[in-house]
Amino acid sequence: MNYNKKTVLDVDVSGKKVLLRCDFNVPQDKETGEITSDKRIVAALPTIRYLLDHGAAVIACSHLGKPEAKFDKWVKKQTEKGKDPATLTEEKWKKSLDKLTLAPVAKRLSELLGKDVIFAHDVVGEDAKAKAAALKGGEIMLLENTRFEAGETKNDPELAKALASMAELYVSDAFGTVHRAHASTAGVAAYLPAVSGLLVAKELEVMGKALDDPKRPFVAVLGGAKVSDKIAVINNLLDKADTVIIGGGMAYTFAKAQGGEIGKSLLEEDKCAYALEMIEKAKQKGVKLLLPVDTVAATEFAADAEPHVVDAMHIPADMMGMDIGPKTVELFCAATKGAGTIVWNGPMGVFEFPTFATGTKAMAKALAESGAVTIIGGGDSAAAAEQLGFADKITHISTGGGASLEFLEGKELPGVACLLDK
Repeated sequence: MNYNKKTVLDVDVSGKKVLLRCDFNVPQDKETGEITSDKRIVAALPTIRYLLDHGAAVIACSHLGKPEAKFDKWVKKQTEKGKDPATLTEEKWKKSLDKLTLAPVAKRLSELLGKDVIFAHDVVGEDAKAKAAALKGGEIMLLENTRFEAGETKNDPELAKALASMAELYVSDAFGTVHRAHASTAGVAAYLPAVSGLLVAKELEVMGKALDDPKRPFVAVLGGAKVSDKIAVINNLLDKADTVIIGGGMAYTFAKAQGGEIGKSLLEEDKCAYALEMIEKAKQKGVKLLLPVDTVAATEFAADAEPHVVDAMHIPADMMGMDIGPKTVELFCAATKGAGTIVWNGPMGVFEFPTFATGTKAMAKALAESGAVTIIGGGDSAAAAEQLGFADKITHISTGGGASLEFLEGKELPGVACLLDK
C-alpha cells in the first residue's frame, strides 16, 4: 500500500470550505455525559488551527459511540416491556441518543480553540446545510454525530455525496477510523479531492517507515489476549522483523501447541496448529521468535489473587497465567537492547491489576530506555504506557487501536487508500 499521500500542506486551503473528518469519539461519564478525556480533541487541534490560520472554513465531523447498537438495545428493552416495535418512532429513537450527541465536544473544542464553534443539530439536514453555506474563512462548525445517519457505516453514496456537497476539499485526520470504509471516512473522497491532516500524515510517516524501511535490528513485541486477534500481524511481521516477542494471553496457546501444560490459562485450541506454523516460519526466515520461559500465575482472575512464579510449560492445573515471569522479563528486555526500531502492540499480562502489571511495565520501561525508534500501536499497550508513566519517552504512540493493528497486518486501509498520492 502507498503511504505517500498528499497532506493539507500540499494544497491551497485559503478561502475553501473543508470537510474535516476528526476522531471525536471521546470517553464520557455514563451518568452526566461529561467528557472524561479530551485527548482526541486535543490531537485534532494542529490540523484545525492550520486550516483556520490559512483562511479555510472548517466543517468538522465525527462519530461518537455506536448509536445502532444502542438503538437495538433500546428496542429490545421496550419490547420486553410489552411495547410494539412498530410504534417506536424515529423521534423516540433520536431521544434515546441524547447521550451520543456531539454538542459537548463542540463546547470543549470551542474552549480549546478560544473561539466559537458553530454546532449543527443534524448531519446533512437543513441546519447543517444552512450553517455550512453561511460559514466564512477562519470559522469552524461541527456536524452532529455522523452515525445518527444510518448510511454512515454502510458507506452510502447518497450520504457521502450530501456530505461532500457542503465542501470543496476533504481532509482525513481521524486515524482511528481509517480502517473503516464509511461514508465520512472514505465515501466522500469519490466526490472531493482528498488529503490527509497532520495527525494522519504523522501516523503514515512513522508507522509506514517502521514497516517498509525500519532502522535495524527491528524488534516486534506482541501481546494481548488472543492469537486470533494477531494472526495476520504475526504473519506479516515475521516477513519484516529480526526478532518477534510474544507475551500476554496469546502466549499460552503457543505453549500448549508445543505440548505445555497451561492450567486454566487462556487458550484458543483451534489456533494451536497456526502457532506451530508461525514457530516453523520464524525458523525458516531466520527470525528470532521469543516466547515466555516463566509465568506469574494465580488460582483466580482477581486483583488480590496471590501470585506464583511457575515454569511457562508447567502451569499447575488449578492456576492461570496472569503475567510474564521474572526470567521472561529479563529475556524480553535484553532483546530490545541495541534495537534500531521497536514496535509494540498488546500488554504482557493483566496490567489493570497492579500485582500483574510487572511484565507490561518492564516492557514499557525497556522501550523508553532503548534509544530505538519506538512505536506503540494504540489500544491497551498505549493505555499501559500512559498509565505507567512512560508515554513521554516513546517516539510515537498511535491514535488508532484497530487501525494500527490493520496497519501492522499490512492491510489496505480504505480511509488512506482514498487519499490523493503525492
